[in-house]
Amino acid sequence: METESQESILGAGMVRRSFLRYAGIGVASVGLLATAACHKDHSVHPTSGTIDLGATGDVAILNYAYALEQLEAAFYLQVTATPYSGISSSESALLTDIRDHEVLHREFFKAALGASAIQALTPDFSSINFSSRASVLAAAAAFEDTGVTAYDGAGYLITTPAYLLIAGKIVSVEARHAALIRDLITPGSFAGPDVVDTTNSLNKSASIADVLKIANGYLKTKVSAVNYGYTAS
Repeated sequence: METESQESILGAGMVRRSFLRYAGIGVASVGLLATAACHKDHSVHPTSGTIDLGATGDVAILNYAYALEQLEAAFYLQVTATPYSGISSSESALLTDIRDHEVLHREFFKAALGASAIQALTPDFSSINFSSRASVLAAAAAFEDTGVTAYDGAGYLITTPAYLLIAGKIVSVEARHAALIRDLITPGSFAGPDVVDTTNSLNKSASIADVLKIANGYLKTKVSAVNYGYTAS
């Protein structure tokens, strides 16, 4: 069912080429990114069932984003395939839109990384009750808030302007998702003090190690970042 859903999304929505235009860079630019990635010194081979992001550098950060987008895409594909009890038509439409965004984000990073991409990750959503609105939205809030803090926390590590441009555009969309989900849970909570520093009105950020600790709780295929201070247990 999931494969059919993904094919339908990519067929009915923006295909890879149109998404690249939407993102603001051309196919040739992505080709250059993938070529550059292939010449970086990195290791993406699993060790004892764990996938490591590899040596520090832009490729590792792109794979970090790719891992998170894989997780989010898998979550929303499940949410829309098995809607929770009592879901309204408006909520269904909103969650479907978010699903489409996350699938396209995932496919963008996969295409940009090419042969340097980490393998497809296997999610573990056993802790989520997909028939419960409260459980689904709580998980969605955790994924979206974590995703935004992840991009904000790793942005300074990106050295290639084209990568940074794309990261900025994607995190902007993720922040819109986060605000929407939080508002569905509690109206008016779109920018609570738990995610926005009230002193300077800046979104909070999180380290790669802290983010992967959370993400790995929803992954059968664990991700580590030895060169960024995190070894998956």
